[in-house]
Amino acid sequence: MTKVLLVDDDLPLLRALTISLGARGYELDVARTGEEALDHAAHRHPDLILLDLGLPGIDGVDVIRGLRGWSQVPVIVLSARHQGSAKVEALDAGADDYVTKPFAMDELLARIRAALRRASPQEEAPVVETPTFVIDLVAKRVLRRGEPVRLTPKEWEVVELLVRNPGCLISQRQLLAEVWGPEYVKETEYLRVLLARIRRKLEDDPSHPVHFLTEAGMGYRFEP
Repeated sequence: MTKVLLVDDDLPLLRALTISLGARGYELDVARTGEEALDHAAHRHPDLILLDLGLPGIDGVDVIRGLRGWSQVPVIVLSARHQGSAKVEALDAGADDYVTKPFAMDELLARIRAALRRASPQEEAPVVETPTFVIDLVAKRVLRRGEPVRLTPKEWEVVELLVRNPGCLISQRQLLAEVWGPEYVKETEYLRVLLARIRRKLEDDPSHPVHFLTEAGMGYRFEP
């Protein structure tokens, strides 16, 4: 059974999640403070963690940072904090996804399945194919409907980072730091302009992209 650690001090929510996830075959463990979360993660080795940010004691973001010092267990944040800055901080600390409260259970279950799929060891495909374009990660070549597409070095770096992490939300800060350097982490306009160019080159309808998606205030993700 897949072991899920629920970390929240909202007792009604914990009861609801325990019932809903338990009925779907997940094995549940519960922590109500940040300290308990780190202890449970270290000793009970969950397959996935659902984590609130506003915890007694250690804040949820610090829990993520503590976990990332030794573990890559998937962490999905469940939080009532809707501000973009809170989402970016959690993602930069190492969270895999961010779901704002209140949420639909179907959406949460889909996020859980996606996080578990990404965490499963898989052989990386050197060629990524969509109905519109093909990206050869080894040859560093892009074809759109059989025709070569020229990407600038920066465009290629962003495309490669997103494509190598399908379905994963990559924060603006991470993209800027890895492609331009840490001194550029606040230059979000660079990304906006560059993603617009990538969409014009690769998407069928750049104004309604289906592959290179924006998560407002947080970052970008690639969907094959």
